[in-house]
Amino acid sequence: MSSVAPGWYKDPAEPTTQRYWDGEGWVGPPIPADATPPDGPPPVDEPAAPATPSPHATPTPAAGQPATPPWTGTPHPGAGAPPGPIPPGYQAPGYPTPGSPGHPPAPGYPPMAPYGYAMPAPRPHGYALAPLGARLVARLIDIVMVLLLNIAVNGWFVWQYLQEMAPIFSEVVRRAQTGQSAEGLPVASERASSLQMVIILIAAALWWAYEVPATANTGQTLGKRIMNIRVVRLDRDVPLGFGRSFRRWNTLGLPTLLWVCCVGFILQLIDSAFVLFDRPLRQALHDKSAQTVVVWQPKTAPAPFTSSGNGPAQHSDPSGGTA
Repeated sequence: MSSVAPGWYKDPAEPTTQRYWDGEGWVGPPIPADATPPDGPPPVDEPAAPATPSPHATPTPAAGQPATPPWTGTPHPGAGAPPGPIPPGYQAPGYPTPGSPGHPPAPGYPPMAPYGYAMPAPRPHGYALAPLGARLVARLIDIVMVLLLNIAVNGWFVWQYLQEMAPIFSEVVRRAQTGQSAEGLPVASERASSLQMVIILIAAALWWAYEVPATANTGQTLGKRIMNIRVVRLDRDVPLGFGRSFRRWNTLGLPTLLWVCCVGFILQLIDSAFVLFDRPLRQALHDKSAQTVVVWQPKTAPAPFTSSGNGPAQHSDPSGGTA
C-alpha cells in the first residue's frame, strides 16, 4: 500500500494542473492548479460511444509495434522513455511496474509513489530502521554481558589452560629475548587441547543461552533493550519464536567453534559488517538467514503518518529526519 495519502496534488508532468491520486495511481482528468478541487475524487465520466473512424485518422499500429507518442518536447534522458514530459503512469519498456504480479515490492516498501516524489525509506510494520550506531553499542553491551558469564562459568577452565600453556609461553619469550630460532618449540599437551575445546564450547553455549531465548520471546537482548531497538520478522510483527531465533543465531554464533584457526572470527566480522552495504533494510547475513530486520523500538507506539497537503505523508525517524 502506498504511503502517499489519497488527495489532489500538482501533476509533476504538468505543474500548471492538478490531479487526484487515489493511493495507487492518478485518476480522472486534470484541472487547473489554482482551481479549488472537489472534496473527494473526480466524478467518473461515462464511456463515450466509439466514433466512426475517419479515412484521414492515424492508423492503429500493428500488434507488438510501439504507438507514436502524442506529445512533443525535449527527449527525456531516461532509457526507453518517450520524448517530452513523462505522463503520469508511463512505464518504460522492459521495466516491471513495482508491485505488479511477479514483481512484488521489497518488504517495508510501498508499491509505488507519484512521479515527482522520492520513494520513502522502508518502515517495517511502521517502525523506522534501527540506527547503525545503536546496533553497534547494543552488540558491545551484549559482548560484555557474555564475557562476564564466561568469567563466572568458564574461568576455572581458562585458568587450567593457561597453566598448561605457561611453559610454552615462557620458552617463546626466552627465545625472543635471546634471538634464538623458534624451531623446536614444545607442543601443547593433549590436556591443553582438550581444555581449549571445552572453553570454546562453553563460550558458544553461554552466548546461545543469553541471546536465543531473549530474542525469541521479545526480540531484545539486554543491549537492544537499553538502546531501544528490536528484532522483528519481515512478514509480520509477532515474536520471532524459538526456531527463527535459533536460525538467526546459528549464522553468527556457530563460527565461534572455528576460533581455534581464526576462521570463525573472520566469518563473524563479515556477517556483522554486511549491514554497512545492504540496502534497503540494512540486514546482516544472520538477519537475511532468518528473514528478520532490526528496527527502532520507541517507548511509545509508532507516530501516525501526517500529511502536509502538498506531498506524501511523512513522520520522524530516530535520527531526527524523516523516514
